[in-house]
Amino acid sequence: MAEGDEPEKKIRRIEELTMNMVVNGGSGDQCDWDGRWDHVKKFLERPGPFTHPDFEPSTEALQFLLDTCKILVIGAGGLGCELLKDLALSGFRHIHVVDMDTIDVSNLNRQFLFRPKDVGRPKADVAADFVNSRVPGCCVVPHFTKIQDFDEAFYRQFHIIVCGLDSIIARRWMNGMLMSLLVYEDGILDPSSIIPLIDGGTEGFKGNARVILPGMTACIDCTLELYPPQINFPMCTIASMPRLPEHCVEYVRVLLWPKEKPFGDGVGLDGDDPEHIQWVFVKSQERAAEYSITGVTYRLTQGVVKRIIPAVASTNAVIAACCATEVFKIASSAYIPLNNYLLFNDVDGLYTCTFEAERKENCSACSQVPQDLQFPSCAKLQEVLDYLTESASLQMKSPAITATVEGKNKTLYLQTVASIEERTRPNLSKTLKELGLSDGQELAVADVTTPQTLLFKLHLSS
Repeated sequence: MAEGDEPEKKIRRIEELTMNMVVNGGSGDQCDWDGRWDHVKKFLERPGPFTHPDFEPSTEALQFLLDTCKILVIGAGGLGCELLKDLALSGFRHIHVVDMDTIDVSNLNRQFLFRPKDVGRPKADVAADFVNSRVPGCCVVPHFTKIQDFDEAFYRQFHIIVCGLDSIIARRWMNGMLMSLLVYEDGILDPSSIIPLIDGGTEGFKGNARVILPGMTACIDCTLELYPPQINFPMCTIASMPRLPEHCVEYVRVLLWPKEKPFGDGVGLDGDDPEHIQWVFVKSQERAAEYSITGVTYRLTQGVVKRIIPAVASTNAVIAACCATEVFKIASSAYIPLNNYLLFNDVDGLYTCTFEAERKENCSACSQVPQDLQFPSCAKLQEVLDYLTESASLQMKSPAITATVEGKNKTLYLQTVASIEERTRPNLSKTLKELGLSDGQELAVADVTTPQTLLFKLHLSS
């Protein structure tokens, strides 16, 4: 046997020993050999200096983790793979995972549940199969789709939701969904309607983990200013003076796609569609050749279109471990959860700290009152649209604005449907007064960043 074969031999031997310990290949108690959960019992069946003041050691907490607790993991990428492994080995058996992406060769260096033979397959399916086969008794249910495809009933079934996402839009949408599930009785929040959200994020050698108790602690939208702004290139550079391969990709994405409409009218560019990315890649290469620019690759094209953030396996492992620990603490009530934000940085040495992010009284997602919009009556609707997209506290992507004018519900502007956008576009150059809007008017705004329609109260000055 060659020296390089030794690790593979050890892995096969561990798998054989594990399978020998499984009785009849069953699930649940049939898979629990003596001593399997001793590492978890040490936290749940005896007191300690760091346990929650109200915690009472018992065997019931472990049974809740094994038999009852349902966890939803959103994302099966770098963070998601680590999360699934950590949760499964911590005793959580009822796990669902949602991911709309497929496996790419570039994922294999850090998303360790995947192998070269899996390239092109859905991440959720492969990750679930791997964990189910490796951890006896664990049942991971995959969902190869978007989080927006599920209704409230789907999300209500889970005790805890943990996110390993690379998209701020998806984070905000999930945050908004959990806010919509909250129940208030006479203005008082019903604690039983709260589904804790554990969110992790990484960027290179930096990362963060946070615990969000919807309606009680700071939510995603309360702290939007903490997220780094997207890198945008000047339009004049993209259009006439490209110098970088990224400029060529942005030219195709921003200018060429809406002009040529390669996949038909009203079809937006989907960063997860290989045919879309291939078209952008080819056109970007043509653009680069015109200006003697090198470096346009398929991977770079996908990275620019999807705004992919560089990832490091060790950072993913640390942040996923932090998130899984918080899931364990909340599910077992054995320890006080993080309050409520953790930062990690190992660029130069190792640094970590925690702090409490405070709720915003006028947060568009978690406050119970409409936000105020202050504009002069001569302001144009375009200015309102610019505020909704450029404000640091809102950062909307494609807001649709409606209002009740003269007793009728009127769409002032809607961007996502081509025919309606064309019909409502003239409204952007009209003043708020010309549109029939008055002081104190309520505007309803829908956006991809939230499943809820947000209400704003318009205050006009003369």
